[in-house]
Amino acid sequence: MLTEERRQKILHLLDQQNIVKSQDLVSLLNASESTIRRDLQELENDGFLERIHGGAKKEQLLGFEQNMSEKTLKNVQEKQSIVKLAAELINDEDVIYLDAGSTTLEMIPYLQGKQITVVTNSVKHAANLVDLQLPTIVLGGQVKLSTNAVLGANTMRQLSDYHFNKAFMGMNGAHLIQGFTTPDPEEAALKRLAMQNSEETFVLMDHTKFNKLTFTSVAPLSAATIITERCPMEFVAEFREQTTIKEAI
Repeated sequence: MLTEERRQKILHLLDQQNIVKSQDLVSLLNASESTIRRDLQELENDGFLERIHGGAKKEQLLGFEQNMSEKTLKNVQEKQSIVKLAAELINDEDVIYLDAGSTTLEMIPYLQGKQITVVTNSVKHAANLVDLQLPTIVLGGQVKLSTNAVLGANTMRQLSDYHFNKAFMGMNGAHLIQGFTTPDPEEAALKRLAMQNSEETFVLMDHTKFNKLTFTSVAPLSAATIITERCPMEFVAEFREQTTIKEAI
């Protein structure tokens, strides 16, 4: 059995049972203990499971979200490769939506010099865009302090009047069954509306977010193209059945 196939089977078992025992995996997959141990270590490194004594568990903290400063420090190199590719997709005279999030924040320096208009729901994004002298519209509403995202009924009303050539979205997870997800229902509603009002939508996410599930569904996978540094081999075939994936490396 190929390594990718074996690891995909491990993850499918975790989806069904939440906990798997190493000895059961040895028997089910006809693999050695050292092979299973190595598989579990690699899957843990990629953020898909947590190793426990005698096996592994899939811990889903559906409503948990790190704050912006914590997110900014994670997977920096991966984010850089993702945003460089995303910026290349923008044409002069485009009107784009730039979603709040640590990955979309990294995209802003690559927009310098482009003849575009940017709409965002992040006060931090707006400040950085203005520093680069880019025409910017920041949505009004209540600021969520942990993520710097502007949210609420007023934000939704304002966004409903706007239409975009391209939307660049952050997400907390992309699940094969539940689609794109995020922990906060208010943020999910705003993301959904931005995607609906855009001619094209791109979700910017690193490899750790594939088949990750959080509290609120935003949209099906077919609603956006995924831009990533790489899609894990365990999932690439199934994701490509539902959406387009652009890999930066």
